[in-house]
Amino acid sequence: MPRHDLDDPEYAAFAWGRFKRILRWMALAALLTAALAELVLYLWLGELNFVTASATFLGVFVTMMVAAALMGLMFLSSGTGHDERVEDPLKGEIGLD
Repeated sequence: MPRHDLDDPEYAAFAWGRFKRILRWMALAALLTAALAELVLYLWLGELNFVTASATFLGVFVTMMVAAALMGLMFLSSGTGHDERVEDPLKGEIGLD
């Protein structure tokens, strides 16, 4: 059975490539969403000054990219077996049942 973790260089290249591909698609979605937010604000409030427009654009874009990166890393960790290899030093000492 092949190893599916990040210690295998071939699988690591595949997993990180998939992660980067997802982030590129999310960057496109974030750009479109930020542009839509700018358009809605322009239609609602009229002309925006540069500081307001750039802060809105960067706020929407950065928020979406951070969320995409963290969610992608969570799935990367889970899908490569890193979550199963974590050792709990207090296992058996604290009863959560």
